[in-house]
Amino acid sequence: MADETSIKVSSATRDRLAALASEQGTTIRQLVEELAAGRPTEAEYAERAEQARAELASVLGTVPSEQAEAKARGLLQRLGAGQDPAAA
Repeated sequence: MADETSIKVSSATRDRLAALASEQGTTIRQLVEELAAGRPTEAEYAERAEQARAELASVLGTVPSEQAEAKARGLLQRLGAGQDPAAA
C-alpha cells in the first residue's frame, strides 16, 4: 500500500460516504475506488466513440453523419435522465 494518498472532503461528505459504504458492506476507500473506476474520462469517452465509428464503418461501410451522432447523443442523454426517448 505504498502507493496511497488522501483526499479532503467536508465532514458532511465524509459522513455520507461512510453511511453509503456501511450500507454496501464496504469501506469509503473501496467506494471511492469503484466510483473512479466506473466513470470514464473525456479521453476514454472519445476513444470509445472512435471505436464505435470504426465498428460502424466496418459493418455498414459508412459512419453516421454529425447530425445522426448528435441525435443519438441526445437520445442517450434523455434515456440517462429518465425522460421519454420519443420526446424531442
